Amino acid sequence: MKILNQHLKSSHFKQIYLLYGSEDYLRHQYRDRLKKALAGDGDTMNCNYYEGKDISVPALIDMSETLPFFASRRLIIVEDSGFFTSAQDELAEYMKSLPETTYMVFVERDVDKRNKLYKWVSKQGYAACLDRPDERMLAQWIRGILKKEGRFMSDDTLKLFLGTVDTDMENVRGELEKLVLFTDGRETIAEDDIRAVCTVHTENKIFDMISAVAGKRQARALELYQDLLTLREPPMRVLYLITRQFNQLFQLKELLDKGYPVHVAAERMGIREFIVRKNASLCQYFSLAELRRAVESCVEAETRIKTGQIGDQIAVELLILRFSSK
Repeated sequence: MKILNQHLKSSHFKQIYLLYGSEDYLRHQYRDRLKKALAGDGDTMNCNYYEGKDISVPALIDMSETLPFFASRRLIIVEDSGFFTSAQDELAEYMKSLPETTYMVFVERDVDKRNKLYKWVSKQGYAACLDRPDERMLAQWIRGILKKEGRFMSDDTLKLFLGTVDTDMENVRGELEKLVLFTDGRETIAEDDIRAVCTVHTENKIFDMISAVAGKRQARALELYQDLLTLREPPMRVLYLITRQFNQLFQLKELLDKGYPVHVAAERMGIREFIVRKNASLCQYFSLAELRRAVESCVEAETRIKTGQIGDQIAVELLILRFSSK
């Protein structure tokens, strides 16, 4: 991102950009900023947009050969094409003779770094990996947004916020907008504001459910399950999330039992540190053997559902009853 920002600030651009990674918000933000910088606002004649897996490479090449109309550049944006995960020898070869007046911005979620087109763009243009930021960068970004809005959030409130909402940046931005409106006339955003306004992410409801199971609070665990059903969450998705939660707890307990600190466990598991810290509080309620049995039981329940031996809703309910029994 630092290099992209330098290019945008200096107006010294590469002819080809590849924006890729798991964070939709960042990919779209830099796509739009490059579009504005390279083509200006409202220039539909010299800015062409292609999207999807069925883009015709010959048509794309033909447009690339078209001179700009009363402008210095023609900008072509190509999004979600799959060009960087499949063989694209024709396009990769064409890039070597791309007209000086044509600029291209590719926007992709996934890439294969062995791909010939990826290698060429990385060497001759600029490929920016825009994955989800870590906890420190996300917190810094949130504080920056709040500062512009004249708001402040304490460290504890920020932890509650991150533990409540879906941390996709687009969603975080939307939740912050709700909080800013809700606290009109106040500078400090409090924990009660989070509870009153923010939409609880499904995965956090699953965490609360597992927490109730761990504490043998069966009625509460079943109540949370009913809440998810009321929100029209399919039982099979709930089962998937329960399975993933128990599997994460199993992996984390193994690492913690071996003496690994939380930040190392987070790196090894490929999840954010604040999620690991949150899950670590649950690990103390289970042994490794119990967590292994829980994962195995979830897999068994999925098999029974898929083979028609039991209904999905009752299968999940029975799992909750089994592991929350005193």
